[in-house]
Amino acid sequence: MEQTTVTIKDNSANPGPLGLLAFGMTTVLLNLHNAGLYDMNSMILAMGIFYGGMAQIVAGILESKKNNSFGMTAFISYGFFWLTLVGLILMPKMGVFEGPSVGGMVAYLIMWGIFTGLLFIGTLKINKALQFVFASLAVLFFLLALGDYTGNETIKTITGIEGIICGASAIYAGVGTLLNEVYGRTLMPLGTVK
Repeated sequence: MEQTTVTIKDNSANPGPLGLLAFGMTTVLLNLHNAGLYDMNSMILAMGIFYGGMAQIVAGILESKKNNSFGMTAFISYGFFWLTLVGLILMPKMGVFEGPSVGGMVAYLIMWGIFTGLLFIGTLKINKALQFVFASLAVLFFLLALGDYTGNETIKTITGIEGIICGASAIYAGVGTLLNEVYGRTLMPLGTVK
C-alpha cells in the first residue's frame, strides 16, 4: 500500500496585529492615567478586560494555530496580565478580597518585568520593532515596581510617559505589520533581523 502525504496550507489571517494593537492601545490609555492626565476609571478597566485582556488571548490562541509559540505565549500571557490587573483593582472594591500590599504589588510587577526581559531575548530573532516594544515594556514594569515601592509621584509620572512610549511602539508594530501585509511591501519599516 502506497502512502500519500497531504500538505495543508495555512490560509488563516495573521493574529499579530490584533494582539499588538490590543496591548498597545490599552497600555497607552492606562499610562495616560499613570502620567496624571485622568483618574482610574471604567474606560481603562473595560479596555483591560475586553481589548487588552480578551482580544490578546484570542490572538494568542490563533498564534498557536499558526505554530508560533512566541506569539502564543506573549499574547496569552499579557492578555491574562490585563485581566489580573483589573482583578487586583476591582476585587478589593467589590469586597471580594483585600487589595495587595505594597510589597505584594512590587513582587507582581517585578515578576512581570523578569518575564518580559526573558521574552525580549526571543525578539532578537524577530525584528527591531518588537525588540523596542519588549525592552520598553520590561523597563515599564520595573519603573512601576519602583514607583509603588517608593510612592514617589515623580517616578510615577515618568513611568506613565515611558508607558505611553511603550504602548505607542506596540501600536506602530501592529499597524506596520498589518499595512505591510496588506500592501505587500514595506510601508512602515519594522527593522527585519538578518
